[in-house]
Amino acid sequence: MMKLPIGTFINMASVTIGSLIGLQLQQVFPADVQAIIFQAIGLATLLIGIFMATKLPDDYILILIFSLIIGGVTGELLDLQQGLQHLGDWVQNQLQVGDTQFTEGLITAFLLFCIGSMTMVGAIEEGLRGKRELLMIKSTLDGISSIAFAATYGIGVLFSIVPMLIFQGGLTVLAQKLQYVFTEKIITVLTSVGGLLILGLGFNLLNIAQINIENLLPSLIFVIILTPLKDKFSLMKK
Repeated sequence: MMKLPIGTFINMASVTIGSLIGLQLQQVFPADVQAIIFQAIGLATLLIGIFMATKLPDDYILILIFSLIIGGVTGELLDLQQGLQHLGDWVQNQLQVGDTQFTEGLITAFLLFCIGSMTMVGAIEEGLRGKRELLMIKSTLDGISSIAFAATYGIGVLFSIVPMLIFQGGLTVLAQKLQYVFTEKIITVLTSVGGLLILGLGFNLLNIAQINIENLLPSLIFVIILTPLKDKFSLMKK
């Protein structure tokens, strides 16, 4: 029997409420206040990325590097950044939203809310055991973050709940089949790669660099492929 992703629904509700509050604050805050909020978000994003990336075991550094390289090349060949941009622009046109930062806000919020161990572990735990504690914590954090994001990026942050439903909710629904894929080791390496992507996002937010995060997203897929291959190779050497 399919389990409904109740935890994800609650997460979506928290982001919706936070985004609506942020949109109201956007009308109140002058440009200089919005700028300092933007910088605060960038610094916090760097900290989150560092915290996640440093969880990587030393013997999996090469897996991380190869996943990023192969994933980045794949993303460039597929031109994911342009595809996501066109998709966001299409949604904006369909909704007739005049916000110039709509697509950027949607993609940035989705990346921050859904790339991390709390998303994967929380969604799978709910699907397998009905435990929602981790997703409840994540919902609280995302709700608070969405206030600041929406105050800076606008209504695009609110619409990040749609890809959140597809990705995070999909993990919960498919958890029974995915439990053999997302081992503890794979989740650890995934978290580290996701942390580097979040770190890159922080650099982008602070205008320190312009890293093509969207085209690096396939790295997360190659981690799932390369990590078990590395483990099998290590066992063969013993």
